[in-house]
Amino acid sequence: MSSDLVERAQRGDREAFDAVAAAAYDRLYAVSRRILRDGYAAEDVVQETLIRAWRDLPGLREPQRFDAWLHRVLIRACQDHVRAQRRRPPQVVVLDIDGPVQTDAIARLADRDQLERGFLQLSVDHRVVLVLTHYVGLRAPEIAAILEISAGTVYSRLHYAVLAMRAALSRSELVEGAITRTTAPNPEHGR
Repeated sequence: MSSDLVERAQRGDREAFDAVAAAAYDRLYAVSRRILRDGYAAEDVVQETLIRAWRDLPGLREPQRFDAWLHRVLIRACQDHVRAQRRRPPQVVVLDIDGPVQTDAIARLADRDQLERGFLQLSVDHRVVLVLTHYVGLRAPEIAAILEISAGTVYSRLHYAVLAMRAALSRSELVEGAITRTTAPNPEHGR
C-alpha cells in the first residue's frame, strides 16, 4: 500500500481512503471468512473494520505499517463478532442420517464439514493464528507484530490450535464409529 495514499487518507481525503479500502477489501474478506467460517459475517466484519479504520486512521503513527495495523483492526473486529455471537448461540437441528460412502463426492464434503466443525470449536485467537499462518502465509514474528504479542505466544497458540483440531477430529471419528457399529447389520442375526 502506498504510504502517500495512506497519508492523504489520514488527512481526511475520502477518495484516498476509498482507494485504500478497495485495494484491501478482498484480502480482508478472505482472512475474516477463514476466521469466522461465515461469508455474511465476514462481510459485516470487513465493513466494521473499514469504519473503524476510517475513524482511527488519523491516529496511525507509521503510515508504512498500514497493512499490519489494518489486519490488527480486522482481528479485533472478528473477536468482537465472535463474542457477540456467544451471547446468542444459533439454534441448530441435528438430523439423523446415514454416513456417506467413502468413495463418493459426498465423503469429501463430509470430511470438509468435519474440518469445519473442528475449526469452529477453536477459540478466535487460535483461529486467527492458524489463518494468518496457513492461509496468509505469515511467519510467527510477523503475526506477533500484527497481534501485538510475542512470537512465543504465536507458536504456543499455533501448537494448541493444532492439538485442539486433532482432538476435535478424533472425537468426531469416535462418534461416527459408534454410529456405524450401532447401525451395522448383525451377522449372527441372519442365522
